[in-house]
Amino acid sequence: MKLILLVLTVILTWAQAAKVMKCWGRSGVCRTTCGAGEVFYILCNPEAQCCVNPKYLPVNTESSNSAGSLG
Repeated sequence: MKLILLVLTVILTWAQAAKVMKCWGRSGVCRTTCGAGEVFYILCNPEAQCCVNPKYLPVNTESSNSAGSLG
């Protein structure tokens, strides 16, 4: 009986791990809600968000209102 429970536990755990979809260059995970320390950046599909650690997101270091040097 213990063997059956062990095998069932392993199979169910493996089946859930196989369903994980990666996104954002394999740095993010598709989920319905993002966890703590993750941010939503793009949609994986209509039901899931791409949850990414903020350190993997592009950072705009230049202000969009800056005129730059003209002369």
